[in-house]
Amino acid sequence: MENNWVKVRAFDKVYLAEIAKEVLADNGINAVILNKQDGSYQTFGDIEVYVEKGDEIKAIDCLKELN
Repeated sequence: MENNWVKVRAFDKVYLAEIAKEVLADNGINAVILNKQDGSYQTFGDIEVYVEKGDEIKAIDCLKELN
């Protein structure tokens, strides 16, 4: 991933990361999901949500209420 993307949140469930991505998109923020979970044992690793550096603070604010 290029250097202009920063991780704003990590989840243990794919659907939570997808919800976060949709919340960000609804607020005009481009986001990508990077799934670092083990393919065989999906209990290891995280699903990370990344945004561009300029959107980092706004993205964190948008995701504060997402559990």
